[in-house]
Amino acid sequence: MKKDYYEILGVPRNASQDEIKQAYRRLARKYHPDVNPNDRQAEEKFKEINEAYEVLSDPEKRSRYDAYGHEGLSTSAAESGFGGFGFDIGFGDLVDMFFGTGRAGGERAVGEEGADLRYDLEITLEEAFSGATKRITVERLRECRACSGTGAKPGTRIDVCPTCRGAGQIRYHRATFLGSFSTIQTCPRCEGQGRVIREPCMACDGTGRARRIDELTVDIPPGVENGMRLRLAGEGESGTRGMRAGDLYVFVHVAEHEFFKRRGADLFCEVPISFPQAALGCELGIPTLDGEEIQVNIPPGTQTGDTFKLRGLGMPRVDRRGRGDLHIIVRVVVPKSLTPKQRRLLEEFAAASEEAGDSDEPKSFFQRMKQKLLG
Repeated sequence: MKKDYYEILGVPRNASQDEIKQAYRRLARKYHPDVNPNDRQAEEKFKEINEAYEVLSDPEKRSRYDAYGHEGLSTSAAESGFGGFGFDIGFGDLVDMFFGTGRAGGERAVGEEGADLRYDLEITLEEAFSGATKRITVERLRECRACSGTGAKPGTRIDVCPTCRGAGQIRYHRATFLGSFSTIQTCPRCEGQGRVIREPCMACDGTGRARRIDELTVDIPPGVENGMRLRLAGEGESGTRGMRAGDLYVFVHVAEHEFFKRRGADLFCEVPISFPQAALGCELGIPTLDGEEIQVNIPPGTQTGDTFKLRGLGMPRVDRRGRGDLHIIVRVVVPKSLTPKQRRLLEEFAAASEEAGDSDEPKSFFQRMKQKLLG
């Protein structure tokens, strides 16, 4: 006795065609021989599933089966083709053709998106501070000006592809154990374009794109940092067959400055001062990137390495949330040569320092050092 077809698919007798199809899909995925290699039981179950679906998916056969059972079918499912099924169609093909995963349906071939390009741009710290507009020259593949991107010689006609009749696709009919299926493939003659160029454009060899050199404008925002990337949308290489153009990425490199060092939004400037200026104190006029001069008060007794922070006088932030700080680092300069007068005055200064005990700290340092290292 053969099993009830509704029981095999696990659906009620009043199931709709959609319910029958969904049940078959679920079971076919589970028991297909490609999923269960060397499993005899799964193979037999898969044959039962196909036999049941072949009958219940056909309204006429289903009607006879509902009225008279297995005897109501003029020929058995095995005789109608399923008995000789040798699984020559793989599971991937089954899924593609029946379950709509994409390959069997086929898609019309499309062009390629344009490639993204990179450009390295060097700017000065002053330009990074205030922002700038720069002109750059870029070599790239762009839409051919001679044929306006059609790929055809100017003045000639572009014909509809005779193979696919402009569809860009060719439909093939295939008989399988699941029934008759249509497979759509890209037309090999026109490669999915649906048209045939009889006389290609001489400037671009029929590609619709030609290499050329263009001049572009790049707006540098104030506060841009070294290594930042600016995106110029659509300024890369042109796509083919109407696809979008790529982007141009401008990588900014900020050249080192003679006086200022940068760390994020903060600026650092090392300022040399003389020994008398450090000892007596002074006022220094420090030029800034704003083009102004700021007076910095250096107090008496300033040492090398002392740092004075000037708030809000650093680099502007790219997000426009204020500015960083300017750090003035003092370096006391010792003269390498002295005039007789300078030497006499310094000797007098040294003697006065001895009397005042100002030299005790250096002596104490060397005494501690000798004790530590020499014992």
